[in-house]
Amino acid sequence: MESALTVRGPLRSLSLAIAVFSLAACASSSSSAGERLSTPAPGKDARVGLRAGLMDAGQAAWNLRLVANTPPSEKFVGVTNSDLSFIGHYVIQGNYNGFEVWDISNPARPTLKIGYLCPASQSDVSVYRNLLFVSGEGMGGRLDCGTQGVHDSVSAERLRGIRIFDVSDIANPKYLANVQTCRGSHTHTVVIDPHDTANVYIYVSGSAPVRSPNELPGCVKAPPDSNPSSALFRIEVIKVPLAAPQQAAIVSSPRIFDSLTEAPRHAEAPEDIAAAAQAAAAARARGGFTASVSGMEYVLPPQFIGPMLDSVVRTRQGTGAPTGADSAALRAAIQGIVDALVGATPSGTKNGVRPGPSQCHDITVYPAIGLAGGACGGYGLLLDIRDAANPRRIGAVADSNFSYWHSATFNNDGTKLLFSDEWGGGGAPKCRATDKPEWGADAIFTLADDRMTFQSYYKMPAPQTQFENCVAHNGSLIPIPGRDIMVQGWYQGGISVFDWTDPAHPKEIAFFDRGPVDSTKLASGGSWSAYWYNGYIYSSEIARGLDIFELKAGPLVSQNEIDAAKLVHLDFFNTQDQPKLVWPASFAVARAYLDQLARSNGLAAPRVAALRRALERAEKLSGQPRRDALTQVARELDGDAQGAGDQAKVRMLATAVTDLANAQP
Repeated sequence: MESALTVRGPLRSLSLAIAVFSLAACASSSSSAGERLSTPAPGKDARVGLRAGLMDAGQAAWNLRLVANTPPSEKFVGVTNSDLSFIGHYVIQGNYNGFEVWDISNPARPTLKIGYLCPASQSDVSVYRNLLFVSGEGMGGRLDCGTQGVHDSVSAERLRGIRIFDVSDIANPKYLANVQTCRGSHTHTVVIDPHDTANVYIYVSGSAPVRSPNELPGCVKAPPDSNPSSALFRIEVIKVPLAAPQQAAIVSSPRIFDSLTEAPRHAEAPEDIAAAAQAAAAARARGGFTASVSGMEYVLPPQFIGPMLDSVVRTRQGTGAPTGADSAALRAAIQGIVDALVGATPSGTKNGVRPGPSQCHDITVYPAIGLAGGACGGYGLLLDIRDAANPRRIGAVADSNFSYWHSATFNNDGTKLLFSDEWGGGGAPKCRATDKPEWGADAIFTLADDRMTFQSYYKMPAPQTQFENCVAHNGSLIPIPGRDIMVQGWYQGGISVFDWTDPAHPKEIAFFDRGPVDSTKLASGGSWSAYWYNGYIYSSEIARGLDIFELKAGPLVSQNEIDAAKLVHLDFFNTQDQPKLVWPASFAVARAYLDQLARSNGLAAPRVAALRRALERAEKLSGQPRRDALTQVARELDGDAQGAGDQAKVRMLATAVTDLANAQP
């Protein structure tokens, strides 16, 4: 859920520091894994060579139909759209200026319910019952939701943490409270404890530098071994009493990163190294400022340098514009400043061994199985969340093909876990033809006995241009029974729907893409997140507003499977709080399994045809005759399973038919 303006990898801390002065946006499994990659769509890819444009770009689609595109409302135009959350017939869309609530009763014509102006990056959103939670991390967010920003380095007016709103009347959100944290809230996760109905919990992932204790008492940036109150190497857990949400407060700060050391990661692409060197040389020739990070030289932008020059002037008690001597003084010091910001020698380094991540980017919880997946910079973590207030790490994986572990998704039965890698931070073109397919991709792991075992990578397979920010980002499951299907946003790579039922061989089954926002330079845009909700796919388009899609039937997904997916109805949905998907007894579910058996040759074709006829006959009956017919089909399926090519799927079908028989009045 990262801003398309933020740079990941070595420059992460530097980019966050730049955001401080700007009110804009804020190992083990790698050696042979690159051979197990995703399978692209057949034939020439229609996504290549699309016409550029903001609202009139060329489009390409395969097995997806664009139902609606709704531009942002006036106060949000030109400002980054971020993540999505859903409640009832509303979708809430975060934006760096606040959030917009769209009425999606008619998905073909979304209407704006309210645009709530309250700037703070990233404004990631989540809902639970009548409560809306919004993240704030940038230095410009204000407690009063003002638009003037906060310009002092230390200020009692600054908001960095979680805002809490009452949305009982969703057209008139009521700002109830906020919970401030030492590192702000880049993202957050609502956690529903099945054993605690009086409270809801929020896991806060803050990735900004530690605040001054003069701004928020108790904030400590020293490493934990020298000060146990350190704000580093931990997440925050907020407890929200549902009867009194204004009393929300931090109840624990679990150090889930203890004992992890820095994981290996790959270097930047050769063309990026060369381009950075060329840009730095040109900047130096113009009198600009540059600094080296991990062997690459970067140009430091004016919004980063300007406040530092002003500080130099104030330090010498001067007035007016910075002088040449001021610039020379800063130039001599700038490398050391950048080294400190990016952690050239990070807190916790011992005997030359650098520590692992000091924060997560995103945590996805799956309360039904008591586990969470933490995408935490240099690692993918597995957490035990059975005690929601005190999550603990029970597993960790690293991969040198990953630059920045960004988000996580479980499959529905909890046997697999997918992590995404936001190489380049969402602001860089990382889907070019020259980029390695295992970089900036998804990594798929099987999960058994609390152990994660790498299986393969998946990356959106169509090459994008050097003017399109593109990398793996946010997605969710599509509730097709019997298969692990996911839709995912790839920034200007569009959205991709893929099947990872076979974790070693993921395969794309649908896509939608637009041409670049601009054909002459890199400009931010694309799908921040793409989620399935009650029959449709909703995508937060960074520059173009809200997209709504419908999945279409084809050889790789049948209408019966889509109909079965549409049977799953959620009252609300936060993708980082994964619900257990359950299908009602339905002929569509049974036929979906039959379609899958036919597609995979998991059952002989004549037998599949006979079962289709049997279900058709049973559906025309009612009462006891229907129940008897379905019971007979289920009994026959138990026998079919013994010699079937896909015994497990035949048993799923038998269970679905039995459930259907038992559901008859």
